[in-house]
Parts: sequence; structure tokens; C-alpha cells
Amino acid sequence: MPAYDYLCNACGRQFEKRQKMSDPEIESCPECGGTVKRLIGGGAGVISKGGSNFPQAAPQCGAGSPCGIQGGCPNQQFCHPS
Repeated sequence: MPAYDYLCNACGRQFEKRQKMSDPEIESCPECGGTVKRLIGGGAGVISKGGSNFPQAAPQCGAGSPCGIQGGCPNQQFCHPS
């Protein structure tokens, strides 16, 4: 069941409510009774901990070439070798 964040327009209180996606949006603040709006969140996303069967691309530097160039990357500020 997803959790939704709400913000009260009257008192400024922010709160979270677990609801089914089919449940109607909450319309009033549980603290003061004022009107609320549902906030848009970033969501949980997908977190990979490695070990997948997907091929991994070589890290790229700011110049668009693979990192770890012999003699050092010409773009150290953009280079993030793993």
C-alpha cells in the first residue's frame, strides 16, 4: 500500500497517510480540519545491488571516452572511474 504525503493549506502541517490507490484523496487536516493538498513525491525507484545478468557499460569521462585512460584522464573533473 503506497504512502502519500499531504500538506495542510491552513496550518502548514505535513503528514503521511498509507492508502490504497483506489482510496479517495484526504481532503482535511487531521490536526486543524483545514484543506490539504497531496504532494508529489519522487517515489521509491529501483535500487540495484549488483549481481544482475545485465551487461555493465564502462564508465565514461566527460570527453565521452572510457575512464582509466593510460597516463590519466584529460578531464579529471568529470572522470569518475569505478
